Amino acid sequence: MGIGPNDLINDLRTFGFLFETLCIRDLRVFADSLDGEVYHYRDKDGQECDAVIHLRNGKYGLIEIKLGGDKLIEEGAKSLKSMKAKIDTDKMKAPSFLMVLTGTSDWAYRRHDGVYVVPIGCLKN
Repeated sequence: MGIGPNDLINDLRTFGFLFETLCIRDLRVFADSLDGEVYHYRDKDGQECDAVIHLRNGKYGLIEIKLGGDKLIEEGAKSLKSMKAKIDTDKMKAPSFLMVLTGTSDWAYRRHDGVYVVPIGCLKN
């Protein structure tokens, strides 16, 4: 692509798209090891989820991918909670987890609202 680190720092939107693509690749590797699949979701109202990990036993998790920073993490968590609230649990199971996957920080944690915030470097088998 002919771009370097400074180009990406100066264009965080493009950097975010590239980061999301790399995260999806990693999530597919991990999901595959659990005999699962990774999907993208968008509904008729335009609400979307960057990644849905679905396992054969019917369990699934919703993931928003954000580069990092408190504001973006909060936006991701808000979107996940909104999507979870729209799920008709009489027709399908509730998600097993909600996660904001980030590019920053050295540790993962669970927020008071139950949303996990996980740096991409913490994902491993």
